[in-house]
Amino acid sequence: MTREEFLKLGDKMEQKIKEAELKEKLYLENKQKGILDALQEKMISRKLLVFICSTALLWNTQLDPETWGMIAMCYIGGQTAVDFAKMWRHGG
Repeated sequence: MTREEFLKLGDKMEQKIKEAELKEKLYLENKQKGILDALQEKMISRKLLVFICSTALLWNTQLDPETWGMIAMCYIGGQTAVDFAKMWRHGG
């Protein structure tokens, strides 16, 4: 085996490893989750997504202010509880 063949084989192995890692990260072989779930998990939390959607609906006048206020309180309260649990568990 020549040096060039060896390097090409190494490049092919690296490419296959990268493809396998990408498939794992995007749940391509998992029938329970899909690409959109993977992207959503990585980018934003579900609570923030709900808050953003409700704010957009309020702005578009398809959601009344009282409902938006309840969603905002749930988001803020839920996020506060999560932050408190993290501080309590990790001590800081």
